[in-house]
Amino acid sequence: MTDPESLAVTLVDGYVDEPAHFGVPPYVSTYPRYAAGALVDAGVPESQVTYHTIDALRDEPDRWRDVDEADLVVYLGGMTVPGKYVGGTPAEPDEVRKIAWTAGGTTLLGGPVKFGVGDANEGGIETERQDLDFDFVAKGDVEAAVYDLVEGGLEGFNDRMRDVPEVTRWARTGAFVVEQHPNHPEYLICELETSRGCAYRCSFCTEPLYGNPSFRPPETVVDEVDALSNHGVKHFRLGRQADILAYGGDGEAPNPEALRELYGGIREVAPDLETLHLDNMNPVTIAKWPEASREGIRIIAEHNTPGDTAAFGLESADPVVQEENNLAVSTEECFEAVRIVNEEGGWRPGEEPGTGPSTGEEAPRRLPKLLPGINLVHGLKGEREETYEHNLAFLRRIYDEGYMLRRVNIRQVMAFAGTEMSDTGASIAKEHKKQFKPYKREVRETIDNPMLERVAPPGTVLPDVHLEYHQDGRTFGRQLGTYPLLVAIPGERPLGETLDVAVVDHGYRSITGVPYPLDLNEASMDELTAIPGVGKRRAGDIVVNRPYESLSDADVSADVDLTRFATTSRLERAN
Repeated sequence: MTDPESLAVTLVDGYVDEPAHFGVPPYVSTYPRYAAGALVDAGVPESQVTYHTIDALRDEPDRWRDVDEADLVVYLGGMTVPGKYVGGTPAEPDEVRKIAWTAGGTTLLGGPVKFGVGDANEGGIETERQDLDFDFVAKGDVEAAVYDLVEGGLEGFNDRMRDVPEVTRWARTGAFVVEQHPNHPEYLICELETSRGCAYRCSFCTEPLYGNPSFRPPETVVDEVDALSNHGVKHFRLGRQADILAYGGDGEAPNPEALRELYGGIREVAPDLETLHLDNMNPVTIAKWPEASREGIRIIAEHNTPGDTAAFGLESADPVVQEENNLAVSTEECFEAVRIVNEEGGWRPGEEPGTGPSTGEEAPRRLPKLLPGINLVHGLKGEREETYEHNLAFLRRIYDEGYMLRRVNIRQVMAFAGTEMSDTGASIAKEHKKQFKPYKREVRETIDNPMLERVAPPGTVLPDVHLEYHQDGRTFGRQLGTYPLLVAIPGERPLGETLDVAVVDHGYRSITGVPYPLDLNEASMDELTAIPGVGKRRAGDIVVNRPYESLSDADVSADVDLTRFATTSRLERAN
């Protein structure tokens, strides 16, 4: 029997994207953290646990030595919802097989990959379960398999789900592994699990395969945040749950006091946190229990950081599709939920909470505290040509009545074994490919673009934008958080830095910004030209007549409000 203290273990993170769990950088999922905690709990010293992301293996081939020489290699990954990613590229099946082939020791495969393998970039595909040439595949919780495998001398395990006392230990004990992430703790947002499972049974979703909702007590989540904070993490998202409003209750009805204990506890142990966001909120909960939901939303908006998004799983506004796929919420109920979140969470720092959404006419300086986001899935049973019009009409109604959406997520279904969609597969999505693409473009042009102008009007300030890559003479970056805006900044700035940015223009799902505050005495022509109303001629005049002692010295027309974007370094020094 192998002694755990003698084991060298390598964890490889191929990234995850599930209906209620995300782990593509700058996110890190619970899987590697809990697996690391299970290893240490089973007797493996921290110093003998090595963690690599799939991108790190691609970028630095020498890291493969840790895969080759380890006594145990654990692969963690799997995409059960499709997406496009900026911060990292999820592992392809052939790369996962290479890990198994390279490993010199025992190999274990786990995570949502157990549900099946497929190209998760666009959706509308079939999936199949595969072992990808690993010795063991965890059909239950991979962290429980890790613990049992190590404790049993690498001779095997019984597939099982871990219990709350185990995850409480492993969440704290495994926090150390974030320090080995290539992004390092300062540019890492940790996904936090409050519950798993779902009370509803939508036809396509893998979350019900985890069973009915089971909740972690608030003190266990708070303890995990405390441990991660001690390792330098300042960014957190309560994303691992089907419905944050149902936390701590019966799985359906809201429990505001549990939310108060959870959010208040997090703020107490991590008072210097920089991001506290969430992901999923079920609109049917708000429709059925509006007053308790309002209280819960107020608690969240009181404790979170600006730019937070509550993802609503409407999936389809077509009543035929709703009925055939057991979708939990009706179109009217979802609209009511959009209204309530706007009223209770749509205020901005500096405004009075509960005053409802702001249109931006007074040039607010920050993003709203909490807004809904809409998820739409295509290729579901019963989908027809009218489905697309139903969805467009719903989105237009939200915009026309003055409410805000942080984003609209449109994807095609992925069919997994164990879900009701496994019988239908991706046939409907494939049949409607030609209709899907122009419809998606129409949403981007007629809804996303004007909605983004409403959410982030010119002059809105986005603090701490992390600069990630250069393209076409511009620098692109994002804040850390739920569905962060992609920000394009004129010119090429050093990557890896952070800066505050003021919004000057809007795309479909991204914005153009300039450094805030912009120094008129140092700003480039491109930066000055980007300010609304300035243009090349006025920008040239500003440059020629520098330096300035005050903004009023700059000769621009009265309709250009430079105070929303700029300052002068000379004036700052004088003051």
